[in-house]
Amino acid sequence: MNMIILLGNITRTPEIRYTQGDTSYAIAYFDMAVNRPYAREGEPDADFFHCVAFRKQAEVVEKYFRKGSRLSLVGRVQNNNYTNKNGEKVYGVQVIIEKIEFAERKSVAEKNSGNSLPPDNENDNRGREEDFSTIPDGLENNLPFM
Repeated sequence: MNMIILLGNITRTPEIRYTQGDTSYAIAYFDMAVNRPYAREGEPDADFFHCVAFRKQAEVVEKYFRKGSRLSLVGRVQNNNYTNKNGEKVYGVQVIIEKIEFAERKSVAEKNSGNSLPPDNENDNRGREEDFSTIPDGLENNLPFM
């Protein structure tokens, strides 16, 4: 099984191209940053992925997503290996998008749209970062899913 699920932000405005021929369709290319749940001293705190969307999904990416947009996606990882002009083998991977969704936080979406929506519930704290805690040192070795 080849499946990847990512939640993160677009790092640059998507690049859109159209295929040639009788059945032309859109292809969207963009990079996505995904924060690591915790970062060790001296290590990066995010991973970056090259993503590709086709047809209707590419058109949605072109119309609604920009640099900084938060999104979630489901896709598959595909090798993107080739030999360059110097005859050297270049290795890479890209995420082929199968499903894409908006994932903006409510406060960011309201700020970007200019609308002030009433809260769904006064005690609703979903999405607030201060409601989450970090895993204490050494505890991650005892977790069954790490």
